[in-house]
Amino acid sequence: MAKTVDEVRGRLASSLGRRDELPNIALAREIARKGDGRAVRALTTCLEDPDRGVRHDAIKVLYEIGAERPQLIAPYAGTFIDHLSNASNRTVWGAMTALGAIAPVRGKAIGTRIDEVIAATSRGSVITQDWGIRTIAAVAARDPALRDRLLRYLFAFIARCAPRDVPKHAASISIAVDGRQRGRFVAVLRARERELTRAQLSRLRKVYRDLLDSAPLHSRQ
Repeated sequence: MAKTVDEVRGRLASSLGRRDELPNIALAREIARKGDGRAVRALTTCLEDPDRGVRHDAIKVLYEIGAERPQLIAPYAGTFIDHLSNASNRTVWGAMTALGAIAPVRGKAIGTRIDEVIAATSRGSVITQDWGIRTIAAVAARDPALRDRLLRYLFAFIARCAPRDVPKHAASISIAVDGRQRGRFVAVLRARERELTRAQLSRLRKVYRDLLDSAPLHSRQ
């Protein structure tokens, strides 16, 4: 295991004296292609490295793996949640990006610590919020016991977020909206319409169309 950590660490951009992300992306693609679980475990160990550059590179590689093969990093949902309280903003949004990638396959596991995800989303940077909303919506879509509470949070969030962010958050949240909540969701969105530009409103109307397309036929009568 120690050899694996050293090997993986040595492939990271900062270890190679590089300031670009190409080595990290290449490593992520290689690990994803090979399904290398040992390398993933080594990367999670690198999240505790004394070198900040190594830590930042490791989270980058992990969420890039998650984008291609979420099942590979899914067992480390708890590790990513632990890092949502990290002092480094880079680590926080990287961890949330990883959670967003695995939420569709680990929704219920993330749900057991959803309050930590909500707290990080509420206080986080733009990237943290983007992926936090996706994560919370994915959990809500897969856990009926949490759905109503999480939708209340999501609807309150989109009611007060920056106008430019309404369409993208609406698209993220829509996956969790069932027939019972559809009318309320649309009402929240319509209340924001006057704040949107023509382009933003066009994107929001696509969300409306998608909601209608996903509605059972009897609800369209």
